[in-house]
Amino acid sequence: MSQAAERIVKNSGYLFIKMGITVFITFFTTRLIMQYLGASDFGIFNVVGGSIGMLLFLNVAMAQASQRFLNYEEGRGEKDAQLSVFNISVVFHLGVALIIAIALVVAGFFLFDGILTIPPGREKAAVIVYASLIVSTVFTVMTVPYDAVMNAHENMLYYSIIGVVESLLKLGVALLVTVWGGDRLILYGILMAVIPLLTLTIMRIYCKRHYSECRFRPRRYWDGKKCREMVSFAGWHFLGSFSSVVGNNAMGIVLNHYFGTLLNAAYGVASQLTGQLMAFSNSMLKAVNPVIVKREAVGEREDMLHFSYMGCKYSYLLFCIFSIPFIIEAPFVLNVWLTEVPAWAVAFVRLQFIRTLLEQMTISMHTALAARGLIKQYNLASAFFFLLPIPILCLLFSNGASPWWYYIVNIALMVVVEGLVKLYFCHRLCGLRYGSFIKEVFFPVTVVTGTMFVAGYIPFILGMGEGWLRAVAVLSLTLISFVLACKAVLSGSEKALFKGFIRKFIKKRAD
Repeated sequence: MSQAAERIVKNSGYLFIKMGITVFITFFTTRLIMQYLGASDFGIFNVVGGSIGMLLFLNVAMAQASQRFLNYEEGRGEKDAQLSVFNISVVFHLGVALIIAIALVVAGFFLFDGILTIPPGREKAAVIVYASLIVSTVFTVMTVPYDAVMNAHENMLYYSIIGVVESLLKLGVALLVTVWGGDRLILYGILMAVIPLLTLTIMRIYCKRHYSECRFRPRRYWDGKKCREMVSFAGWHFLGSFSSVVGNNAMGIVLNHYFGTLLNAAYGVASQLTGQLMAFSNSMLKAVNPVIVKREAVGEREDMLHFSYMGCKYSYLLFCIFSIPFIIEAPFVLNVWLTEVPAWAVAFVRLQFIRTLLEQMTISMHTALAARGLIKQYNLASAFFFLLPIPILCLLFSNGASPWWYYIVNIALMVVVEGLVKLYFCHRLCGLRYGSFIKEVFFPVTVVTGTMFVAGYIPFILGMGEGWLRAVAVLSLTLISFVLACKAVLSGSEKALFKGFIRKFIKKRAD
């Protein structure tokens, strides 16, 4: 196994441990919040949060630039360049935080004046939650440069510790909500705004003590040329981030406008479940992405594409381990997990999982394009397909279309077509060969997916009724079929890497 692959396995091991802890805590936390807030207040929190999320494209663009340039300069070993990138990143994120705060305050006057559908009597609580989430967003934005530094140094151990602490704080907030005698939605919103401040403080102290480039002296380390490069890169990422973030969150507001907060509760459940079950894939991707950029930095293009294929394939496979049995047994799992299952939650969970599975198939190709620094044409094309669903859904829903169409349009344009656009530009700009992608990614994941679905529906064919016995049977059969299918389609080196993931996971748990 190569040194880069060994680093990926080690860092993935740390992140897997963090994932195992945080997923359990988050599932329990969500259950408490759903139970004690109720479906309507939970829907209010999600639609208000989605409104704020629309403006986070400002931060996403600069975050991508900070991450890419710090990884790139770390790969080249240029310490002075790393100091410049860090200082530029901090200054820009302070500016972005200020712009987002002002924009959100102004937007609030319009959102609460007829755009958002808030149940009567809950308007004040919604406004307080909105203000709290603005504060939370500002602190989250200011954390990005320090997160980027730890990622560039591939310090996933400390990053994992921070993630566990953050999850424990959220659990503490949920427990306080259960015993609070006043307005629980207001308390929840305010306390959730405190957590990013604590996270920012911890990360800033750690990075200043351990990394030499974390010296905030912009007058001394400012590099005008590097600043222009980062601004240009961030500008084109701004377009892609704007279309993606606004497209996704605006459609949540469209759902709210036509169907009310209860459908937003279903959407919130689907998004949270998907986010938590993506933890395995995200853990691996966070370990792989710096390697992709560093390989490009030293001119190893074939290795860069190899690790990009690996990121797509392993991200898909790790997510499908949990998502496919969940898709099959969604009604049973949601009834066990939640005391009140919102209408449409089962359908939305299944469709959201299918969407996320398809996204994984090309997910690391975006990192390959970013590593090359050639993102202008791709972001122009993808922006169109990210924003196109909004007018289409408004037209459909205004003519009485079912909520099903939310995901039909979403998957067709924002996932399938956008993924094909991504592959096209990787072919043009990075030298991707379509045949290699089909052989390395598409064929293996398709075989594994089909095998798991066939195996998972055997208990239904045998006539087993809903319950724990059938759920365990579905989980067991899908896991067995996953192992057998992977053994059939993965190469010897890929099997060794998967075994490395498992050994590292078991060893860290034993320690």
